[in-house]
Amino acid sequence: MLPTQSQKKLAAARKQAAISIFLNLFLALGKGIAGILSGSAALLGDAIHSATDVFASTAVFVGIWVAGREHPAFPYGLYKAETVAALITSIAVILAGYEIGRQALFGVAGLPDIKIALPVATISFVIALGFGVFQLRSGRRLDSPALIADARDYLADSLSTAVVLLSLLVVPLGYNVDRLAAGIVSLFVFYAGGQLLVGALKDLLDASIDRETEREIIAFVEGYPRIIRVKKCFSRNAGGRFLVDMDVVLHTPSHKMADQVADRLEEELLRQFPGLILARIRPHYAPGQLIRRVTPVEKPEGQLCPHLASAPWFLVETMVTETREVKRRQFIENRYKDAKKRKGLLVGRWLLKLKPDEVVAKNEESVAVILLKEAGVDMVQPSSLISTTI
Repeated sequence: MLPTQSQKKLAAARKQAAISIFLNLFLALGKGIAGILSGSAALLGDAIHSATDVFASTAVFVGIWVAGREHPAFPYGLYKAETVAALITSIAVILAGYEIGRQALFGVAGLPDIKIALPVATISFVIALGFGVFQLRSGRRLDSPALIADARDYLADSLSTAVVLLSLLVVPLGYNVDRLAAGIVSLFVFYAGGQLLVGALKDLLDASIDRETEREIIAFVEGYPRIIRVKKCFSRNAGGRFLVDMDVVLHTPSHKMADQVADRLEEELLRQFPGLILARIRPHYAPGQLIRRVTPVEKPEGQLCPHLASAPWFLVETMVTETREVKRRQFIENRYKDAKKRKGLLVGRWLLKLKPDEVVAKNEESVAVILLKEAGVDMVQPSSLISTTI
């Protein structure tokens, strides 16, 4: 079986997390050795930050790996393992901030050797900032909260290293602000850890998805054929992915058709919104007073066109369901009639946006007809029409 889009993203996220572990280990060792040799409390504090990040990055990797597992006891998946990893990351960052602050307040003041500390701090700053920006973009692209948390940790690390770097640059001017720099580093780290902690707790407490995405999902559903309106919509985060549970009112000829439309809509939602891992549509049957019928024609007021996708025009009629009395007629030009490739697909998708209940078409199994049938649209044979309006 081919991997899904979500599985591909998790695999890519695991690679990014593995790189992060080794990079944090390199930074921690480099800063630690340079901090000891140079006697810089600020650089040692920054080394403690990076050392804690080794543990945090490992938690991120394990969390992403677990998120890709499946287990019958967890029907919604293990995607929140990533959020747990983000929570662990935030706690590790806060602990690092505490240790750096303690060293700044109670450590022994000394003049650091900038010949050793300055080059290491400069290289560390460039690496942390560059990888932090890269990791943040990767996390957003892969919809991974754990990678985003890791990226923000790198950016916090680059800010703290920048403070250390500035404190070392003023040493030749006769200013020893090493302990002050260590204290500022601790504040940066505390703030970053607090932000990550709040975000992870919101996710674990089943906070709803952002309103903009929720509105996009509702608009997509209400634009689907047979859908009258969305009655209720419940959503929640699941480790950077999200789930939706909706009550939808449909006007269909039968309950069976309502179930068919709901099943098809669930599949469409998963394709349309990559971050969605579960969509549940609960249909509510409500026969509509009006129906919309689309008929392919050669020209306005012209004859029926035998081929749906190649029809130059479409007649859109709004009729009373019971009496079939036409309340409104409109001719719409087929914008894809001259398409060289994928004409059936383009026309089918375009017609779906018109929300037809019926489409008049001869016996054909074109792509457009298949799309319309799968969406629950009734295909009406021209010979079955009691009377024609064209």
